[in-house]
Amino acid sequence: MRVLITGATGLIGSEIVKLCHEKDIKVNYLTTSKSKLVQEENYKGFYWNPKEKEIDSKCFKNVHAIIHLAGATVSKRWTTNYKNEILSSRTETTALLINTLKEINHNVKQVVSASAIGIYPDSLTNYYDQFHDEISTSFLGQVVSVWEEAVNEFSKLNITVSKIRIGLVLSNKGGALTEIVKPIKFGLGAAFGSGKQWQSWIHIHDLANMFLYVLKNELSGVYNGVAPNPVSNSELTKTAASVLKKPLFMPNIPKFFMKLVLGEMHILLFESQRVCSKKIVENKFSFTYNYLEPALKDLLKT
Repeated sequence: MRVLITGATGLIGSEIVKLCHEKDIKVNYLTTSKSKLVQEENYKGFYWNPKEKEIDSKCFKNVHAIIHLAGATVSKRWTTNYKNEILSSRTETTALLINTLKEINHNVKQVVSASAIGIYPDSLTNYYDQFHDEISTSFLGQVVSVWEEAVNEFSKLNITVSKIRIGLVLSNKGGALTEIVKPIKFGLGAAFGSGKQWQSWIHIHDLANMFLYVLKNELSGVYNGVAPNPVSNSELTKTAASVLKKPLFMPNIPKFFMKLVLGEMHILLFESQRVCSKKIVENKFSFTYNYLEPALKDLLKT
């Protein structure tokens, strides 16, 4: 089997590529950097420039499925220009893939696309599953809504569409966890705001496995890429400190202060989404890390 992966060199993409190779799945990948092009039998790179609508259509040769992860990081200050980039990087890449497939002969039968739990409204009490139809009025909610609509267009080409709404990804190779534990290691860890906001997290190994599970079993529709047991921000901070054997005595960090520091992007730390992974479990997917403490012990081991 050969899959085409966009965003293959990112945090999640790299883990999926590694897992593909462990399972003897060959990978084609698209990159905007010609210096990252590699030509190996199980890992072939192809150039694209979505802004200019350029793509090497040979990337689709012998490919039966696409894992679509491409999109500018949201963990960067949201200026007006950068907000446009966050949105366009998701819609332009998707449109380029779809329009190219319309023009060529191909064997693509399935696309599994990244999405995000940011589509769910901020709430301390709701427990969201994929059927919840109210969309967050935040910038992230609007981005995810437009992104998913763009991905749905693959279905008009008789391609099975699956979307994985990703939560807080825990990895020791970058991303949120690296930033969370930095102050804790110096004894300066603290929860944000009330600390009551829900954090729907997932170990990166489970997330990569989920993408391939959805692919292998040809599952369609929306799945929440979160572990079965979300925690509060306060519990996340305390558990990380406990695993690292560090004290935690700093007062919670006020919301107004982080808004001054981060601007609109501060909602990444303060919005609360308690999200349910029941649908993927009902499809017989097994998590390696159901609970936070074992996940952190695996990732923070020294």
